[in-house]
Amino acid sequence: MKWKIGNVKIDNQVVLAPMAGICDSAFRRIAKSMGCGLLSTEMVSDKAIMYDNWKTKEMLYMTDCERPISQQIFGAGTESFRIASQFIEKNMKPDIIDINMGCPVTKVAVRSQAGSALLKNPEKVAAIVSTVVESVNTPVTVKIRSGWDNRCINAVEIAKIVEDCGACAITVHPRTREERYGVKANWSIIRKVKETVSIPVIGNGDIFTCYDAKRMIDETGCDAIMIGRGVLGNPWLIKHCIDYLDSGIVPERVTLEERIEMIKRHAELLSEIRPEKVAMHKMRTHAAYYLKGRYRSGEIKPRLFKMNTKEELFELLDEYVELIQ
Repeated sequence: MKWKIGNVKIDNQVVLAPMAGICDSAFRRIAKSMGCGLLSTEMVSDKAIMYDNWKTKEMLYMTDCERPISQQIFGAGTESFRIASQFIEKNMKPDIIDINMGCPVTKVAVRSQAGSALLKNPEKVAAIVSTVVESVNTPVTVKIRSGWDNRCINAVEIAKIVEDCGACAITVHPRTREERYGVKANWSIIRKVKETVSIPVIGNGDIFTCYDAKRMIDETGCDAIMIGRGVLGNPWLIKHCIDYLDSGIVPERVTLEERIEMIKRHAELLSEIRPEKVAMHKMRTHAAYYLKGRYRSGEIKPRLFKMNTKEELFELLDEYVELIQ
């Protein structure tokens, strides 16, 4: 099903979550190859952009084949958000700019009073969203949690503020900051937000199968679903969800051969955008996800986390295939 965020046309109801340390261009291109309707970048700091941090600017790399794409920013100040959003619009030209109001990690939410900490201050939420909307021509969206803790579940209030301040869509992860990922996501909160606002609502949380995706849409009425942890080592989930939501197609099992080929492809893509040693250090984690739970994969895992070159990785994968034959 096609839908829109502002003037941005999106071909299906599957959105990639903006996972920190994961959603670089290589990972996003794999997600795109699976048909993902809207890609999200990993979040970047508004102040890091304002102060011209080269590592952060390196994270902004994207290619045209990844469109439509949403660039996520986190921060706590209206002026730094204004500067960062204008820089990103001018230099990166993403299709959407997303404001992070959901990150639960201590470095962001406590030390920087950004991410989910903003949910404690509705006035600040309004100020930041209004500032970004007024500063750019790019459609602006916001990603929130259900609240800071169980004493402050205010997703509906925040969603209404976000809409009134001109945002074009909102993503709801229905866990509090206090809950992080430790409890089942409360999808009823997504439904309440959807019943309150007229802008598109994207549901996020506990999507690990295509059946979860269908159930979330049916139970909440959300316009699209956002997948995060479910695609780690399993990008095929994106295609499975699209096929099932659009056509009722039941997914087929992903073969080990397909997994091995995907690891190699992922490594090749990472090598295009990072020095080999840096790329392969990232591939250690990705490869472990791809092989998690596979027969006898534990036997190569120690060596997997010591490899430093693409050649070592490919040799290790070939050895693993021989091992289980």
